[in-house]
Amino acid sequence: MPAQVDAPLAGWHRAPVLPPAPSRRFLFLQGPTCAFFPATAAGLRALGHSCFRINLCLGDKLFWRGPGATDYRGKARDWPGFIAGFLDREAITDLVLLGEQRLYHRQAIAAAKARGVQVVVTDYGYIRPDWLILEREGLGAASLFPRDPAVILAQAASLPPIDFAQHYADSFPAQAAGDVAYHLANLLPWPFPHYRRFTLHHPVVNYLGTGWQLITRAAQTRAAAALLGRLRGQELYLYAMQMETDFSLRAYSRFADNDEALAAAIASFARGAAPGAHLVVKVHPLDPGLKQWPQRVARIAAGLGMAGRVHFLGGALHMDAVIDACRGVVTVNSTLAFRALQKGRPVLALGEAIYNLPGLAWQGEADGFWQGSTVPDPALVAAFIQGVAACLQVRGTGFRRPGLDAAIRNTVRRLHLGALNVPLAEVLA
Repeated sequence: MPAQVDAPLAGWHRAPVLPPAPSRRFLFLQGPTCAFFPATAAGLRALGHSCFRINLCLGDKLFWRGPGATDYRGKARDWPGFIAGFLDREAITDLVLLGEQRLYHRQAIAAAKARGVQVVVTDYGYIRPDWLILEREGLGAASLFPRDPAVILAQAASLPPIDFAQHYADSFPAQAAGDVAYHLANLLPWPFPHYRRFTLHHPVVNYLGTGWQLITRAAQTRAAAALLGRLRGQELYLYAMQMETDFSLRAYSRFADNDEALAAAIASFARGAAPGAHLVVKVHPLDPGLKQWPQRVARIAAGLGMAGRVHFLGGALHMDAVIDACRGVVTVNSTLAFRALQKGRPVLALGEAIYNLPGLAWQGEADGFWQGSTVPDPALVAAFIQGVAACLQVRGTGFRRPGLDAAIRNTVRRLHLGALNVPLAEVLA
């Protein structure tokens, strides 16, 4: 039976049996809208470590329980000096946060790196559905994961096989409720009058749009399935859109927004694809629809002479079926590419992506991708995903037990042992 990278131990409140490690001083900034960060801090304290928290907004206060919290109510321009002083005063050894591209986080990371403080970044997993990222320094283009295929293959030779069966279910209602509570709380002017949110849209507008998308999702999914059925058997390519608020799009690509990325992809398709080929554009299932993507995609395609050959897919189709129907997958840097690589589909990454490597993603000019690009190397794909799972992720979920228990315990284990960007087995050996 394949081995799991991290054991799914339940009951985060019980300190795991682990070898002793030097005491460390962790500072938590913004995290998931759930118990993940405060419970991880509680687990670390039980093992002898010190944990601190800086709340930047009222939403942060809602999702933190335990000692060590400080409220920052100052202006954004004063934050770099404040965080630098805090790191020095409290002798912080590790900075832990969700995502590394929020304004406050970027400045905190700069101060941490200048002082030799280890930066720990978490986010939803590169591999889905029941994995979370726990990575040193940064994600995606900022990742320290090897970029040399030979190194990746050599590393995988000593790793156990990965159990890809889903062990834990997450809860979208709990995730949505936490997100709504967090962002609506931040609309109040007190007690953090100077907080600057990291989202692109006003939360009320965003939630109204998302609510309408959820109401109409079933109809959109049926229409998308019917369209895919009519196109099946054609030479199809998939363009996988990302959330426009996604920092992997905003920070790790040359595109200002999804419109620019779509225009670049469709223009390349127009220049390089065979005359009978079709491109299907799949919207992210949680996109709030504020930009009316069906009309925008049609307008961009028509402007490039591709009307009738570029098609919009809404709703929540099972993406395995969409990938199976297509000869290749194009995206900026979506994690959907991991699944496409596993299925042996050629991938074109238009942005900076952790998988944009020789032997995995297409390395030539974008226009050449549509002319019979080579499939990814199966051995390298397996080694790459094996290494990512073993070194950059923990097993578990964020919003539903027992997956949340597993995520907390596995995160506590890695932080306690300093086992970041390395296989946990190497640390415990």
